[in-house]
Amino acid sequence: MILSRSFDPAELDRVVLGRAESQFHPDIAQRWSDLQHAAGGRRVLVVGGAGTIGSATTALLSRLGPAALHVVDQSENYLAELVRELRGRPEGLAVTDFRTLPLDYGAPVMGRFLEDAEPYDLVLNFAALKHVRSEKDTYSLLQMLDTNVVRHARFKHWLQRHGHAARYFAVSTDKAANPTSLMGASKRLMEDVAFDMHVPADGLVSSARFANVAFSNGSLLQGFLYRLNKQQPLAAPRDTRRYFVSQEESGEICTLSALLGQAGHVLFPRLDPETQLQPLQQVAERVLEYCGLRPEAFETESDARRALPRLAAEKRWPLLLTPLDTSGEKPYEEFVGTDEDVVESGLETLGAVRHVPSRAIGDGVIDLLARATAAESGTLDKRSIVDAIQSVIPGFSHRETGKNLDERL
Repeated sequence: MILSRSFDPAELDRVVLGRAESQFHPDIAQRWSDLQHAAGGRRVLVVGGAGTIGSATTALLSRLGPAALHVVDQSENYLAELVRELRGRPEGLAVTDFRTLPLDYGAPVMGRFLEDAEPYDLVLNFAALKHVRSEKDTYSLLQMLDTNVVRHARFKHWLQRHGHAARYFAVSTDKAANPTSLMGASKRLMEDVAFDMHVPADGLVSSARFANVAFSNGSLLQGFLYRLNKQQPLAAPRDTRRYFVSQEESGEICTLSALLGQAGHVLFPRLDPETQLQPLQQVAERVLEYCGLRPEAFETESDARRALPRLAAEKRWPLLLTPLDTSGEKPYEEFVGTDEDVVESGLETLGAVRHVPSRAIGDGVIDLLARATAAESGTLDKRSIVDAIQSVIPGFSHRETGKNLDERL
């Protein structure tokens, strides 16, 4: 079957977001000179900078006149595409000292690199395992905690030891507010590492929590496009609402938060829950309608697969609606935790909360996770990890159902 329309990224964003212009452009336009002052002539290091959010932020930073812009990411392929994208823009890439390095930010070679490098003024960290599905078993969970927490602490130590990062930014997630998943809890622990560990006396740290990035790498919406191209059914959970921002907007949120965020602030987009918290079923239906297809609801994967050839011939498409019953999944999104107060951010389009330290560092939970992820043997079950994390994070209520996203389309 040939779809009635090709996938136009700008049109798809409008279909999902319901807006043609960036919601964050007013702050970008009004504070452009402040952004240039903060980044211009500075040495900038972006970690995890070739993924969706990191690359969008890197693209914006490159327009602010940094003296050096260096990007670290484990994916060689993403780095290659980042270089092509930046150099292929109408304005090209004006940064003279631009480098990409395929490094693991928590591996010893990264420590060696930071020891040898001239100090960076600004460091932005996007490295993370960000899917709730990464908590499906003890081994995947340990890798997620290692990436999001343990290696982050190690990286912060190297930055402090070698005199980097007078200003430091680490991206968080809405799921860190009153987390129900271990992924969200790991990002809440990451906030503690960012703000409270290995911070120079005169250093400034900020962070940002924000919504789903539409059609980002590995996202449900990107999966919609893949499923259509592969002639497969779409799937979405019932009774589940999410905020969305575009990839461009994700870079704007992070750039504003990293360069203009105040010390100790976790920023978040000012989104209206009444109009912008969207049911995923409706989002899937709108994407199908954009493609000239009428959605047809199904309850089981097998029925949806069998019906696809018949429906496709009639310009209809199977949409599998699943219950929200996998471990850690939340039916809605929020940006402010129960122990947090909203404070003035100084920006029109972004709010902020002041970071509230948990007991994770003082009670030795970060050290416990470091030992657990470093051990090659020994007994350690998922329950003990959950209990340790739950004991120190306010508002954390893990939702364990015995089901995971690998069991779903």
